[in-house]
Amino acid sequence: MAVYSIKDLEKISGIKAHTIRIWERRYALVQPKRTSTNIRYYSDDDLKKLLNISILNQNGFKISKIAHFDEQQLRDRVLDLCLDARNNSVQIESMMVALLELDERKFLNVLSGAIIKYGFEDTVEFVLFPFLDRIGTLWQAGTINPAQEHFISNLIRQKLIVAIDNEMQNLTANGPRMIFFLPEGEMHEIGLLFFNFLARKEGLDVVYLGMSVPLGDLKQVNQVRPADAFFTSFVTSREKNELESLLQELRNYFPDIPFFVNGLQFKDLNPKLPGDFTVVSSIKSFKEAIRLLKFSD
Repeated sequence: MAVYSIKDLEKISGIKAHTIRIWERRYALVQPKRTSTNIRYYSDDDLKKLLNISILNQNGFKISKIAHFDEQQLRDRVLDLCLDARNNSVQIESMMVALLELDERKFLNVLSGAIIKYGFEDTVEFVLFPFLDRIGTLWQAGTINPAQEHFISNLIRQKLIVAIDNEMQNLTANGPRMIFFLPEGEMHEIGLLFFNFLARKEGLDVVYLGMSVPLGDLKQVNQVRPADAFFTSFVTSREKNELESLLQELRNYFPDIPFFVNGLQFKDLNPKLPGDFTVVSSIKSFKEAIRLLKFSD
């Protein structure tokens, strides 16, 4: 069982530490234990309960009312919101609970409900990507463990592969060729899979290489099936100068081919980009880039 400080609860739930303390005193919503030196600590059950409380409170339930719910009533109210809510915060918070519980059915139910309500593409962009950004930050901070992240990532990966397989059955690729890859050491494949799905849907000829591809291997692939563009992603934490060096190395290997790049590192570090590198920040910007690529072809 994991142990959390009140600051951990604040980071994961978004509820300020002083608010958590007030709720403890007034309503006994969570009841922390204490170390031998009188420092509060919280359990997985405390965190899950607080996430559910946060969902209800953000959607108009008063804390005084929530305090009278038993555990089953709390879960039932959250489930109702997951099915009916029109904002993505409910889905994201519920996915966090599923992550902590390692509950596959709960996660897939929330995801399926969001897809029905928003559509597949909007669910990925406005629910899954913010959720993954959040757990990535928590993982780097050591608040959740790698096994929890892998559990959720593999469930999302399975959904994306099914969607990609459907596109491969239905469409004929007659557009420019785009090679998708992650550089050596990069293992976070979710974003790459999703943009691969979008490229196929837009009719591009896709070559998908996946995770941790050495530059020498990438060069050989390009000799066999020359690319009109590359797509890659950087999520693993790096220093800004290291990321800029890697981008320049890619440009040196392939001086005349455009690159499309995305990932947390571009948001966090804002690196200087070599010529003809484009940061993909949304579905809309990627589709616009594809149209320009088709036009130039």
